[in-house]
Amino acid sequence: MSTLIMIDHPPYGTWIGREALDMAFSLAAFDQPASLLFMGAGVNWLRKPQEAGSIGQKSVEKNLSAAQIFGIDAILADRAACEIYGLDENSLIKGVTLADADAALLSDYDHTTFAG
Repeated sequence: MSTLIMIDHPPYGTWIGREALDMAFSLAAFDQPASLLFMGAGVNWLRKPQEAGSIGQKSVEKNLSAAQIFGIDAILADRAACEIYGLDENSLIKGVTLADADAALLSDYDHTTFAG
């Protein structure tokens, strides 16, 4: 069974996205295939570089860099949302794949869930 966890919340100001990331890491740690899809304001998780110290938080880049270690299958960014937020392949962190968040993508997964 594969699970797609969709994160549409910005990386800072709420814990919703971090909790979704923890869920993905937990699934992967127990050999349950999991992928992450960032959409809407959530694509800002994937922006490089990030300086979160001024708001008293750690950069989410470090959290995402652990995805490969935990065995996350894919980190996907919704292409349309990236365009809205001015992101392209060069402004995204390493290991992100642009994708179209459509029915074809969702059908590749047994389970889908939204953060929050």
